[in-house]
Amino acid sequence: MASHLRFVGRTVMVQSGNVDAAYSALNRILSQDGLVDTIRRGRYYEKPCRRRQRLAYEACRRVYNAEMGRKIAFLARSSRQDPWLGC
Repeated sequence: MASHLRFVGRTVMVQSGNVDAAYSALNRILSQDGLVDTIRRGRYYEKPCRRRQRLAYEACRRVYNAEMGRKIAFLARSSRQDPWLGC
């Protein structure tokens, strides 16, 4: 197993000869890291205009997801007072 920091998160151990499970786990890790999408995007040339559009869309999506996560965490916290106390 590689002990270099770059490979530690992407290392999958094959347990009891079950290569299919290890392969699917590796694919899941690489997809979450975004490497699969990067490789697929690199197959063809991406025009600069489309690249700017994609990057702007991804930035908006990151902001939206961060704000939605913040709102969900606010609503899900246990120390929150009941908004409908008298009902």
